[in-house]
Amino acid sequence: MGPRGSERRGRSPREEPAQGGGGPAREARASRASASRRGERRATNDSAEGVQRRRGKGARRRSRELALQGLYQWLIARSPPTAIRTDLAASAGFAQCDSAFFDSVWRGVTGDFDALIAAVRPYLDRPSEQISPIEKGVLAIGAWELLHAPETPYRVAINEAVELAKLYGGTDGHKYVNGVLDKLAAAARAAEIVAARKSD
Repeated sequence: MGPRGSERRGRSPREEPAQGGGGPAREARASRASASRRGERRATNDSAEGVQRRRGKGARRRSRELALQGLYQWLIARSPPTAIRTDLAASAGFAQCDSAFFDSVWRGVTGDFDALIAAVRPYLDRPSEQISPIEKGVLAIGAWELLHAPETPYRVAINEAVELAKLYGGTDGHKYVNGVLDKLAAAARAAEIVAARKSD
């Protein structure tokens, strides 16, 4: 009875951690679970921020597309910019744009159109009158961002203009736009370009 009774009443060393509520193995598992939860929260937050950034980028691109659409109407029909803006605001796609950015682009480009074309004229290989309305509109939008929107990196301004030309311009229009705006950027954003090259 002695030995068996002792075995029934006593606890083996293997049972101690399980009933004592601790031990290295349990602590390690708890630590891994906590780290996993923190990682999941960070991943969720990072994912949400990434989606927000992508939405913001898409909204600005939509703003540029609508501005180009309006410029085309303005250059062809010469309707008042305010009337065109009203029509664009009523269009189905306007809800997807950044309306504040759109208004800045629209007012800036229509208000300074001749000056913007004059700014790119030294880099054109033909009279501006021979450039299609689409490519002229794209150049005006790109020039406005390079000259009057310093918060937009010069590479973004050029790339977005090139994308517009690819979507709506002629076959090689995007190459022409890229070349012209690249030269304008070299003059208008020289310090930014030097800094960017140093950091590359």
